[in-house]
Amino acid sequence: MNIVQTPPSTLSPELLARFAAIVGEKYAVTDPHEVAPYLVEERNLYQGRSPLVLRPGSTEEVSAICKLATETKTAIVPQGGNTGLVGGQTPHHGEVVVSLRRLDKIRSVDTKSNAMTVEAGVILANAQQAAVNADRIFPLSLGSEGSCTIGGNLSTNAGGIAALAYGVARDLVLGLEVVLADGRIMHGLSSLKKDNTGYDLRDLFVGAEGTLGIITAATLKMFPKPRSVETAFAAIESPEDALKLLDTSRNTAAGALTSFELLPQIAIDWAVNYNSSVRAPMTGPYPWYVLMEISSPRDDARDTIEAILAQGMEDGIVLDAVLAANLDQRNGFWKLREIVSPAQKPEGGSIKHDVSVPVAAVPDFLIEADAAVTNLIPGARPFAFGHLGDGNIHYNISQPVGADTAGFLARWHDVNDLVHGIVAKHGGSISAEHGIGILKREELPHVKDPVALAIMRSIKANLDPLNIMNPGKVL
Repeated sequence: MNIVQTPPSTLSPELLARFAAIVGEKYAVTDPHEVAPYLVEERNLYQGRSPLVLRPGSTEEVSAICKLATETKTAIVPQGGNTGLVGGQTPHHGEVVVSLRRLDKIRSVDTKSNAMTVEAGVILANAQQAAVNADRIFPLSLGSEGSCTIGGNLSTNAGGIAALAYGVARDLVLGLEVVLADGRIMHGLSSLKKDNTGYDLRDLFVGAEGTLGIITAATLKMFPKPRSVETAFAAIESPEDALKLLDTSRNTAAGALTSFELLPQIAIDWAVNYNSSVRAPMTGPYPWYVLMEISSPRDDARDTIEAILAQGMEDGIVLDAVLAANLDQRNGFWKLREIVSPAQKPEGGSIKHDVSVPVAAVPDFLIEADAAVTNLIPGARPFAFGHLGDGNIHYNISQPVGADTAGFLARWHDVNDLVHGIVAKHGGSISAEHGIGILKREELPHVKDPVALAIMRSIKANLDPLNIMNPGKVL
């Protein structure tokens, strides 16, 4: 764990009381035991500190908090479901935490416009269900969808398993309501798909990780509910063969191919050992697997996926395959995929990377990264999985068996430098869907175009001149 050493908070009791009065005593958290869950992030990499957690119940209360923060030059850290993986939601220096979880209303669902307006604290799974209730889908899907919030999803530009067909969070938002550092409210909620009235300010705040303002509500895109969905596991020899199968799948299914995930045998083994409720998709072990899904507006998904697998077998690419026979089996396939991340924990320390490279470069990236990492740390166990369809690979490395965990994790930055260098060689990104936060902040200047970085700094200075909005994150 990286514990950020900071001086004691300088916020006076009188100032804390002024902040608390905005939301009411019931929603101003000061008890250390109650504050504690807001201070530790999911991977336990960072331990934050804060004298106060505010839980506003309206956009107006968020506005009042920001006005007071500007007046008193008090730093604040916006927080959603606290599921972020780069330390962006953690109060590293004793800032006031502004939790958006009480802003949890679904304001409207408009099936004619295929749009719904929800508040920032709405849990992703609840937004998905609201769409289903209207015979639509909201396709953003993440392993943490039962606890992450829409505000956090947009602030980090979350990706997920359906980005191949529907895009990332940025592609799924039509309009935003945002509170700026000085308390002004940008009323940008709209279901318009065409609006050429100047700069698209919406995109400033999506992916900004709360450094430019606080998203309080969003208008999101919905899509027609597919009439047929089919899911399959296919065993393959290599990532190169996975790419060939991806080409076949795209040519056959076109836009109906909604997910295409790559998993190694080690991921299957560890997931099954970690949770007895999941099963290996097929009897024999194979080097690699593809988990794919077809979602069609017609009743042809079964025929389509069977045609893909048959062609893959004829081409010698697919070694074995299993189709989900029912909804329970389909859910079992996806549960196995979700368990892959936590299944690494019992194996000791894990150095993680959320990277993307051009899809065609994925096989070469994996070969080069595996060789480099195991040369640097003999016995290290590469554990690569992720969204092959869009080139986003979660390239994790577990410690050698029996190694000292602390000693292994001390090599985090050495391994990052090595892996990120290979990513750069292939024209990729060091952050595909998790954001920058504080974990990758120092690396950003080395990989970002200097002119683009200068523009980012200028935008930050103009919208947050006092640097009170999630300071120290991203930039």
